[in-house]
Amino acid sequence: MRIDQHSDPHVTTVLTPETLTKPSFVLPEGSCDSHFHVFEEGYRHVPNALYPFPQATLDQYLSSMDVLGIERMVLVAPTYYGNDNSLTLEVLRKVGSRCRAVIRIDDDTTDAELDTYHEAGARAIRLDLFARRSWSTEDLIAYIRGMAARTRPRGWHLQFYTPGTVVRNLLPFLAELEDTFVIDHMGYMLESEGLTQEDFGRLLTVLDTGYCWIKLSGPYRIAKKKPLSSVEPLGKALVQARPDRLIWGSDWPHLSFPELDTGELLNLLADWAPDEQDRRKILVDGPETLFFNA
Repeated sequence: MRIDQHSDPHVTTVLTPETLTKPSFVLPEGSCDSHFHVFEEGYRHVPNALYPFPQATLDQYLSSMDVLGIERMVLVAPTYYGNDNSLTLEVLRKVGSRCRAVIRIDDDTTDAELDTYHEAGARAIRLDLFARRSWSTEDLIAYIRGMAARTRPRGWHLQFYTPGTVVRNLLPFLAELEDTFVIDHMGYMLESEGLTQEDFGRLLTVLDTGYCWIKLSGPYRIAKKKPLSSVEPLGKALVQARPDRLIWGSDWPHLSFPELDTGELLNLLADWAPDEQDRRKILVDGPETLFFNA
């Protein structure tokens, strides 16, 4: 839905492409950023948005990816625009076949609308379990099953934007779920919220044996005030477990962390996945399977 102008006078700015750190390794051909957002003037946002309007346009993003050598990308619908995918459709139209999308939908979104989204390049539904963290586990399971029924006929998958506490509570169910799903932000298992190494170990088991994929994104959301290197044990453990079930996402424009350098975040892969073939699985093969083959 278009509107004449943005109503929020406050903006958050991001680093310019020229200031980004260059990759410390050679990116394989067809490398994909599997998690980015854009924000443009003229699109209605939800009331009482959780963060100021980010000055983070499609042109800025594409320029940044040119600097880093990222050839393909996946736009993830942010909470800022709610379930209105108008901007997502516009980005898909402008970027073309090298871009795919993860959309948010209403319970009453029709099959015809989903078919239109598929034709445009959508390949997954994003489930905002942060907004539903007060729900019972039983209600969450019913919601997930309902959304999986919408993705299944189109060869799509589910993407979970969820606190680690919810991930932990859902692990027994996720171990049995026979629909492909991706958990954002490395599982988001924060020690400050009571998550333990045992919980993370159970997540690794689900990654290894189920239909689970995990996105190597948002390490700063886990590190909080610690250095990014503090997340290295988690990154390495994920890579050692199933590099073929991981994808990488910049999480650009790093909402609430706009000062971050996307190049430095990409370079974390050199430490987490020192093997060139593992990086290819994460940057090329995984995205191909989830987004570009469907």
